[in-house]
Amino acid sequence: MSEPCALIGILDDGLSGLSARARARLAAANLVIGAQRTLDLIAAGPQKKQAMDGQLGRVPEWIRTALEAGRSVAVLATGDPLCHGIAGFLIGKLGADAIEVLPAVSTLQLAFARLKKTWQTAKIVSVHSRDAGEWNVGATPDHGLYGLVRAAAEHPLIGVFTSPENSPERIARALLAAGHGKDFRLSVAARLGLPDERVFADLPLAEAAARSFPDPNIVVLERIAPPDTRATFGFDDADFVQRTPEKGLITKQEARALSLAKLRLRPDSRVWDIGAGSGSVGLEAARLARHGHVWAIEKNAGDAANARENARRLRASNYTLVEGKAPDTLDAWPDPDAVFIGGSGGELAGLIHLVLARLAPGGRLVMNFVTLENLATATTALSAAGAVWDVVQLQASRSQPILDMHRLAAHNPVWIVSAYKDIS
Repeated sequence: MSEPCALIGILDDGLSGLSARARARLAAANLVIGAQRTLDLIAAGPQKKQAMDGQLGRVPEWIRTALEAGRSVAVLATGDPLCHGIAGFLIGKLGADAIEVLPAVSTLQLAFARLKKTWQTAKIVSVHSRDAGEWNVGATPDHGLYGLVRAAAEHPLIGVFTSPENSPERIARALLAAGHGKDFRLSVAARLGLPDERVFADLPLAEAAARSFPDPNIVVLERIAPPDTRATFGFDDADFVQRTPEKGLITKQEARALSLAKLRLRPDSRVWDIGAGSGSVGLEAARLARHGHVWAIEKNAGDAANARENARRLRASNYTLVEGKAPDTLDAWPDPDAVFIGGSGGELAGLIHLVLARLAPGGRLVMNFVTLENLATATTALSAAGAVWDVVQLQASRSQPILDMHRLAAHNPVWIVSAYKDIS
């Protein structure tokens, strides 16, 4: 086999920006593969040029066939192919020994240089793939801007690879919709390395959302407001908008804390919240599973509205609420790692069987009950399904003032049932 395929990073300044070795490898190549816009950056030569637009999946075979025939191959990629580029894909398909990486300066690095901002702490996000569409509140992880919006919840400095569709203005609108309107300023470095290069520094999101920018470009997001310093969980009941005048239907803080502990959430857990009510359990779960997602369903319109408002206040961009009655829509949700049932709408036994069938291995089901009848239904259904389960009776009392003293006021007892399938 001939020498490895040369994976050459190139910027819009074309050949002049390449290292001597990269130019030599390119000149010696019998076959040059790249997107048409990168192929247009190099002078016409004797090499065969193959555009890979819309044919990425075929590129490894093109390379393999050429190398086996003893031909020299070069692949052109934008900037540093190891940073949200094609390198990982090609190495995964062909092996590291088949690829020699000759990077250019990353366009992201160049953007920070133009803005004169240090970038060693930056979170790097790419929305360069498909057209994501506009961001909508409650979007799920399959939305193309999901990773970006979630990054904004955790990182003060973000560098973004954009696309013509997923543009700076769309990114600004997404962050505005997610409640970050006053949190970030947005900068754009456009047409880097070209004579008409332009830099738009430190724009308010509202201003960026209302204009357009030259393409191609890089976006830099920098937090200007203090980060969210609220607790991860353990909110007071009064912190949540609740049904009025019937307050008290919320899952109380004590039961919420124990239920969340029983769910055994990981940072990346997929969570179902069935009978979400005001959303207190699901929204605290979303904060614990900050790299995961919570899907919630609530049939009462007033409670669903409260849950949406609570999600807005908490900026819970990893939380999707459906107004409806379970098990409707559950078949469209991904299999969960953890499920909380706070209300069943009379479908408790059926929901238990459905959830146990869908739970990921090692997943947990947690339910709260205040009636003996629902407790009996749940334990019977769990036993019939062969699940391993346990029950905790929680009865908490809270202090209340009485004259110049305090007394304890008891809350109704709650049964917290937790279960998992025995997969041994």
